[in-house]
Amino acid sequence: MKFLHSMIRVKNLKESMKFYTEIMGLKLTEERRLEDCTLYFLTDEESGVQIELTDNDEIPGNGYSNGTAFGHFAFYCDDFDKFTERLNKNGYKYLYEPFDLTGKGSNIAFINDPDGNEIELIQKVVW
Repeated sequence: MKFLHSMIRVKNLKESMKFYTEIMGLKLTEERRLEDCTLYFLTDEESGVQIELTDNDEIPGNGYSNGTAFGHFAFYCDDFDKFTERLNKNGYKYLYEPFDLTGKGSNIAFINDPDGNEIELIQKVVW
């Protein structure tokens, strides 16, 4: 068994594409047109895991809701200083700024993507 991707519906494809490629460093690797939507597969080139952005032809007026089951995506961040610079340059702010996870050898932070999905950033300080 191999994990392939997670799919999220987006309200503004251009904004979401910019966020996931320019800020999160994913690469657009595939695009598929279906009857009522277009799928965009963004790949983490190191692990091969993908996020599928689904751009539906008809989007609800007030967007989509995530319910209470979904928590967050998690990404490894090797340098919070560089990431913070990229984040600020693109007009985004932290939901929770980087902090030490109770002396466990990791710093973590949280941000939101353009659709409000939470993303956890993890930096291992000690391996």
